[in-house]
Amino acid sequence: MKRRFAMAGTLLALVLGFGTLPAAATPSGTSPASSTTALAAPDIGITAVRAHLDELSAAAARNGGNRRSTGQGYRDSVAYVKGKLQAAGYTVTEQPCTSGCTSGAGPNLIAEWPQGDANSVYMFGAHLDGVSAGPGMNDNGSGSAALLENALTLARENPDMRNRVRFAWWTDEEQGLNGSDFYVRTLSSTERSRIKAYYNFDMVASLNGGYFVNHITSAAAAPMKAYWDSLGLQPEENTEGAGRSDDYSFERYSIPTSGYAMGASARKTSAQAAKWGGTSGSAYDPCYHRACDTLANINTTGLDRAADGIAYTLWQQAVGTGGGGTCDPAGVVGNGGFENGTAPWTGTTAVIAAHTGRTAHGGTRFAWLGGNGSTSTESVGQTVTVPADCTRASLVFWLQIETAESGSRAYDTFSVRVNGSTLATWSNVHAGGGWTQRSADLSAYAGQTVTVTFTATEDYSLQTGFLLDDVSLQSA
Repeated sequence: MKRRFAMAGTLLALVLGFGTLPAAATPSGTSPASSTTALAAPDIGITAVRAHLDELSAAAARNGGNRRSTGQGYRDSVAYVKGKLQAAGYTVTEQPCTSGCTSGAGPNLIAEWPQGDANSVYMFGAHLDGVSAGPGMNDNGSGSAALLENALTLARENPDMRNRVRFAWWTDEEQGLNGSDFYVRTLSSTERSRIKAYYNFDMVASLNGGYFVNHITSAAAAPMKAYWDSLGLQPEENTEGAGRSDDYSFERYSIPTSGYAMGASARKTSAQAAKWGGTSGSAYDPCYHRACDTLANINTTGLDRAADGIAYTLWQQAVGTGGGGTCDPAGVVGNGGFENGTAPWTGTTAVIAAHTGRTAHGGTRFAWLGGNGSTSTESVGQTVTVPADCTRASLVFWLQIETAESGSRAYDTFSVRVNGSTLATWSNVHAGGGWTQRSADLSAYAGQTVTVTFTATEDYSLQTGFLLDDVSLQSA
């Protein structure tokens, strides 16, 4: 994981649903039972994952004790991962980072399993480089090794695929997410639209770690959270890692993301220690960006749980005929992050902009309705078709409410309407707390083409601004 820079913003994810899980906890090293419409994910052998870590450690030891993106330790790491993938039958691409990367940085490594719908791609990635200070076994040999064994397991199992799976090992993450940024930035808009979700794995074996899921309430995170829930782990949001790893490169282009992490330099709380074990008040990874990030700095139990959770997610999202069937809400809402101009939004489209003085939830643009301090009504809306097979469908969005009003009376309101009928309303009473995820149930409109409208109405005095961003349709 890179050190924190001036980055902000997350993106609400939307992907297909996932199979049911047992209520009882499943022991580590096993996979939860899948639904009858999805194949069960295989167990990922922790011994094999540790063997990959041994090789990455040896690459660092041969080359000055590190795997920095510009050094031979990184290039040896690339050669090892590439060799294992090629032997398993993958066509592997080394992608040189020709702009934005540190001078002399090695390549990204990309491998795609050549089955499933090429227009529906699920990406799984981890950064392969480390810092100069040490061999980088947790950061990020752990994510790289878990990902590699998942790719090899997929090749061995060779199941029927409904969606395409693409694996990536990124260069130059520690210097600013440069490898992944180059990859996403140089894709065409058509290629980006084919990526339905990106999953990131950075530091998944922290010795004093916790169990964190990126964007834990999003649809993309659903299978990841479900697996760890099935182990009784009670995972939490990865707040420490927000904007600090390669998932952020995808978020910036409105691609849904999630992933696992076990923590870096932040300190474990007493409540977390009570439910996960470990030492409260101490860093999740006591060797973060230090020479002691060696093989001795690996939490094998956490690594095992992460590797199996990756497999569960991959199988649910891409393997067989389950995990959502033909209910695919991706792309139903056009320009949901407002990053691509105003179309197909109609109404008071002047409210859509990169407003100064406020930070968007994701990207740089959002819709700012109200905030006038006088009698006014502003709205934005668009026509959408709710897929007929989405028996559970929700319009999900992020809302920030700022007000000069006081008290518990609703003077200024924000409503969600479908074909003129109001589904949900918020007001100045709900102000505060920054960006908050909200939703409105569209299940009753499955198979219908409807007009969805967001409307802000203010009274004659004291402003209330309703900031809207990252609108999507979710099927679960």
